[in-house]
Amino acid sequence: MALTPLIPQDRAPGDLQDAVVELMRLDAALHANIPQPLRLPMMNLLRKVNSYYSNRIEGNSTVPADVLRAQDLPADVRAGEELLEIKRHIEAQKRLSDDPIDEVDICTNGAISRMHREFYEGMPEEFLQIKVNEEGETVRLVPGEFRDQGVKVGNHIPPAAENLRTYMNWFEGAYRLDRHHGITPILAAAASHHRLMWIHPFMDGNGRTGRLFTDQYLRAGGLGGYGLWSMSRGFGRNVDAYYAALDAADQPRKGDLDGRGELSDSGLLTFTRYFVETALDQVTYFSSLLEPRMLNQRIDIYFQQRQRGVFISGKGEVLPVLRIEAREVYKSLLYHGDQRRADIQTNLGFSNYAARTLLSQMAQEGLIKLDGRKPVSLNLSRHSIEFLFPSLW
Repeated sequence: MALTPLIPQDRAPGDLQDAVVELMRLDAALHANIPQPLRLPMMNLLRKVNSYYSNRIEGNSTVPADVLRAQDLPADVRAGEELLEIKRHIEAQKRLSDDPIDEVDICTNGAISRMHREFYEGMPEEFLQIKVNEEGETVRLVPGEFRDQGVKVGNHIPPAAENLRTYMNWFEGAYRLDRHHGITPILAAAASHHRLMWIHPFMDGNGRTGRLFTDQYLRAGGLGGYGLWSMSRGFGRNVDAYYAALDAADQPRKGDLDGRGELSDSGLLTFTRYFVETALDQVTYFSSLLEPRMLNQRIDIYFQQRQRGVFISGKGEVLPVLRIEAREVYKSLLYHGDQRRADIQTNLGFSNYAARTLLSQMAQEGLIKLDGRKPVSLNLSRHSIEFLFPSLW
């Protein structure tokens, strides 16, 4: 296949190699330093952030408040198309996390098809009717199946349907993670993101599938902190820059000094730089957001305002007064993990009634989780997210 798979490590400029090393260092530090009890709630929140930005790139206008409630919608409630896309995307990420694809198989045809199928699984029939021309003709999208006809995406004409298997088999061989070591998996993650989008194997859903793929690839490629930071957030905060970088890598080869494949090596280098810079920006943002001293300070201010009854939500609502002892419960769960209700009561020095009242209010607001006789666990409420994690959306 006449495509340069990636910018090899020995041909990557020194500053790009240094940036990849710094990315790996920051990711490892974030992975090591986040309080363990915050890890799962943060990863659950990041699925919603991913869904918001990945769908925003595709023109979805759902607002963050609706994204936060999307997963809680009962199965029998019929959501609008945009909210349903958000819900399905969150669920697809969770299924891929709970039942991960083996790192050696991530690039296989079957794995790529599964990622596409996970997003579309359960979509109403009318959502699977894809318009193919300006006359309004449609074809039915079969989740997980490669397209069987030609398409045009903006100015880009992806490979013909009859050549798809050849390109996808090349893709699998080029990006298998057991063939890449050192900093090369990060360079391969950048290149494979573009190449999968360029091949465009499905009639619809290629962008979301490509970003799901990149999430899986980076995590399996050695970034242990991935899932605590998000590439989709970086792509989605400046959609024009994202598309411009993809377009640069779409360009045909410009002479004998621009590689040996059908696409431009200099264009691929442009996209790889963009990808690594975006990753660095995101891991830096989330590292500062979760830095223990500053996070602790924001928690203090949040609960002080709640005690005084002056905390105003993003919707302009004044939230009810919450006893300051809620801060001690929250911090204890954050830094020490799940606890029995009786132990919380003892630590607070509260009566059974006072402890039950406080925990019930915190649970109703989504600050903690109460589940029968199970230990009390930390949660991230919509209101606390607005304050504890500024500029997230």
